[in-house]
Amino acid sequence: MMNSIPRYKFYKTKYGEELLIDVVTLDSIRPYINKTPVHTLSYFDITFITGGSGHLSIADEQFSLCQGDIIFSKPGEIRAWNAENLPQGYALIFEEEFLLSFFNDPSFIQNLSYFNRDRASARLNITSIYSRIESLIRNIISEINNEHSRDKHILRALLYEMLMLLNREYSKSYSATEGKSSNRYIDHFIKLVDRDFRAHHDTAYYANELCITPNYLNELVQKTMNTSPKSYIQNRIIQEAKTLLAYTSLSVSEVADRLSFENPSYFIRLFRRQIRLTPLQYRHSIIR
Repeated sequence: MMNSIPRYKFYKTKYGEELLIDVVTLDSIRPYINKTPVHTLSYFDITFITGGSGHLSIADEQFSLCQGDIIFSKPGEIRAWNAENLPQGYALIFEEEFLLSFFNDPSFIQNLSYFNRDRASARLNITSIYSRIESLIRNIISEINNEHSRDKHILRALLYEMLMLLNREYSKSYSATEGKSSNRYIDHFIKLVDRDFRAHHDTAYYANELCITPNYLNELVQKTMNTSPKSYIQNRIIQEAKTLLAYTSLSVSEVADRLSFENPSYFIRLFRRQIRLTPLQYRHSIIR
């Protein structure tokens, strides 16, 4: 097993000048998947299955894929492909900056149903709009390959159309999960936790970063997310611990050290309280 999970970064100058959007076929990235079936990405990925079948895990969800399925993954999420059986399809990939440089809305992507924190699933079946999505993919590929123009405004427009079509379709499929309130402090809190949870476990740190009191942060999180900031931070820590235990060969002490626990015994107690298994028991229970 690995000591760390590989992270793929966006190849920004693949076409010479910087371009933060691309479409790749699954066949073209098969060598990378065979080499590192378990990995994370530094960018957003929308994988469109056009044929065959396969299996992919995103975070704690496992999917059997077939034609018409779309899989959404966000930066930092653990992806685990079954490299022995890879379907055909395309991966539309882009950096958040590609849209933020045009739209004056820093929460645009996070507010999309399939990329927000409350999404029901990372998978969507788009049989009803399959041909339209396939056409958009081909138009994006054509514009990227147009060396004489490669117009970023056209690419943004095509990407925006696809994102909004998928958002509408996702909302239809998972309507029961929509309508949750948004709050700029909450959005920022979640981003801060994702960035700093390995080093900072206390609520006061995040309240200070947000320039609000711990009590007010607790009130906001409780009201919006139906949990406490402390519980949310601890859950994020445990999620990362489960990933490291499942996909790396790090010892329990090394995992505790990576997550900034002064004493491995405290990490073990917290993990056991949350999961009802010790870290080693959890690792042995995972069959990969």
